[in-house]
Amino acid sequence: MRFSESVSASSHDGVLVVTIDNPPVNALSAHVRAGLVAALDHVAGTPAILGVVIAGAGRTFIGGADIREFGKPPVAPMLPEVIERIEGLEKPVVSAVNGAALGGGCEVALACHGRIAGEGASFGLPEVKLGLVPGAGGTQRLPRLVGTVAAIDLIGTGRAVKSAEAVALGLADAVAADAVAVAIATVREKAGQSLRRTGALAVPAADEVAVNAAEAKVIGKSRGQTAPVEAIRLVRAAGRLDLEQGLAEERATFLRLRDSKESAALRHVFFAERAAGKVDALEGIQPRRIETIGVVGTGLMGSGIAVSALTGGYRVVALEQSVEAAESGRARIAGLLDKAVQSKRLTPETRDACLARLETTAEPKDLATANLVIEAVFDDLAVKTELFRRLDGIVAPQAILATNTSYLDPDAIAATTADPSRVVGLHFFSPANIMRLVEVVDCTRTAPDVLASALAFVKRLGKLPIVCGVTEGFVGNRIFSAYRREAEFMVEDGALPQEIDAAMEAYGFPMGFFAVSDMAGLEIAWARRKRQAATRDPAERYVEIADRLCEAGRIGRKTGLGWYAYPGGEKTVDPAVTAVIDAARAAKGIVPRAFTAEEIMDRLLTVMADEGRALLSEGIAARASDIDLVMINGYGFPAHKGGPMFAAGLIS
Repeated sequence: MRFSESVSASSHDGVLVVTIDNPPVNALSAHVRAGLVAALDHVAGTPAILGVVIAGAGRTFIGGADIREFGKPPVAPMLPEVIERIEGLEKPVVSAVNGAALGGGCEVALACHGRIAGEGASFGLPEVKLGLVPGAGGTQRLPRLVGTVAAIDLIGTGRAVKSAEAVALGLADAVAADAVAVAIATVREKAGQSLRRTGALAVPAADEVAVNAAEAKVIGKSRGQTAPVEAIRLVRAAGRLDLEQGLAEERATFLRLRDSKESAALRHVFFAERAAGKVDALEGIQPRRIETIGVVGTGLMGSGIAVSALTGGYRVVALEQSVEAAESGRARIAGLLDKAVQSKRLTPETRDACLARLETTAEPKDLATANLVIEAVFDDLAVKTELFRRLDGIVAPQAILATNTSYLDPDAIAATTADPSRVVGLHFFSPANIMRLVEVVDCTRTAPDVLASALAFVKRLGKLPIVCGVTEGFVGNRIFSAYRREAEFMVEDGALPQEIDAAMEAYGFPMGFFAVSDMAGLEIAWARRKRQAATRDPAERYVEIADRLCEAGRIGRKTGLGWYAYPGGEKTVDPAVTAVIDAARAAKGIVPRAFTAEEIMDRLLTVMADEGRALLSEGIAARASDIDLVMINGYGFPAHKGGPMFAAGLIS
């Protein structure tokens, strides 16, 4: 029995199993919505049918709205109407949630009279991640099932819950290996009985202290975003409004947010991520087979890369300079895996499997089995080129060599090898086991299948690959260097570091530039400036304040002194830094002037966008949206502002 191109049904002794088959994620396209309404009409008009099971084909229940319909005129029936029909049907409707029920998919499940979760099911209302609130009853029905505190958490953060947690919260009724079979049995049990309609339930009483704590937690993480605050308001309203009033308020809020700049920015980021890593020139190119990863160096970066590769399912051979260093490296990697277990990002069993695939060694010959070797050694050209020369004589001819350099020229590194075509840049961000972003550097002579292999590897790690060309600092550090210069110019001209940091944090950055510099350490940029000193244009403006701090041993948090002081680990403004700044101004005869927060951000955003334009014109970055993703995922640019290129109006 077929009700639309994507909705079909089969009868099971009086129970109609309605299946949505709209690959890849069973999105709620217009033909899905129409098919569901047609199926409900059929059930209502057929006395022999006891009730309905709604299921999704494949590995997803319903993945949410159809993104292809974004920005287009609405097509009836709209989702709120479909959901109202489900909840109001006089016969039982039970959802068999076999996979992800997200957004509108979760709202469909909420409207059903019962919810059976498959073992791989998950439930979530992630609309706040697009600057929206649920628009088809999620803010009103979820608190009626799980209570105000849990609803604020789930809707305010947009996080998804797996089957067991869904049952514990009351969002699902049971977990079953065969969700459809149990849902059919549940329909038979409910047939002829009074149905539990979610919208008719009262919101459970909640402790106001717990509600306030949940609200504060969400708002604390939202950094000025509107949607989480509105979501909390709507969840709270569910406890004092009847369903009809609550749905009307939710819908009005959804429509208002849908037309906001914040939502437009977050939708831009969503689509940018879908486009990231796509290279037209690689169409039809098959990546090489990669099973074993070599990592040279097990410091902070190398151990993070090793953990990422292990949790991605790869075998890892990590090379160090001595047996003792190799043992320390293994302990460091194991410690990171243990932390992942403690934070419940890994199970103990997964950690043990990762450690079983890890080999740490001081013997370079042990890298011979690696299909991809990533260096994470000191960022010095002589050190890296010598390493790559040695690797030439160790690894197989088809093995890929990757450099993790932040600023050095990967073409110069590749040129020292026998086969530069197998060299690619993989610039991970620290800590590599946590940060999503990886700049995949397409060197001048990188072979297409090597680039394709690097992209496939990064994606398997669950990270976000951004392809870029060769330039000093690639995309992210080149823009970072540009706005660092501008920030230092403003300090020399009259702004204080804490004023610039405060302006950036008010805009939505988690930390300001100078606090970030202290966390990363000032010595890396200092070493780079010293390398460039001989070739620097004497006419170019140069601010020496950071150099004076480094010369005084103030290299950041690790020494307790940087742009700030850190007594007891807490960041504090240090008068000694202000004195260094005053002296630098006086030496140049600069009379300091005041800066507003607005002026500070205007100047920083302008230089970011200008440098982005240059990267595009030089062909270093393929898309303006790629630049936005780098800045959001690597440098803390607030996603709800869309990135510097979007904020500058360069992307509509």
